[in-house]
Amino acid sequence: MEIDVLFVGSAAIDLPSLHMSKLHPGSRLRQEDSAPRIVEHPSDLIVSKGEPATLNCKAEGRPSPTVEWYKDGERVETDKDDPRSHRMLLPSGSLFFLRIVHGRRSKPDEGAYVCVARNYLGEAVSRNASLEVAYFVEGTLVGRT
Repeated sequence: MEIDVLFVGSAAIDLPSLHMSKLHPGSRLRQEDSAPRIVEHPSDLIVSKGEPATLNCKAEGRPSPTVEWYKDGERVETDKDDPRSHRMLLPSGSLFFLRIVHGRRSKPDEGAYVCVARNYLGEAVSRNASLEVAYFVEGTLVGRT
């Protein structure tokens, strides 16, 4: 259900003019509330297999937005979903990899990532960031897999 006008007391607030497109039934709009916005976008990374890595993402909004990560369009499973996961969602919203997992047949960490911040006023999507795995032979970078 979408609400285009919200009545607060006897005043009507035109939500589209405030850049708010959706309110859920029962939600209350407070003047200090704001839709999420990404204030730190993730950057492309080239990382060695087995090494730790962090894709940064910071979002602001009120109430504080929740952050989820997507890789190649699919939601990323983190330690919040599975305590055994090698990926952790940090309190800041960044995605931390305990170690980059990469094999000949399976490349679960390599791909294009975005973070999505959401609260009841909407969502914000970061720019894409690629994570690529490099490999070394005798201490020399010889390519990306």
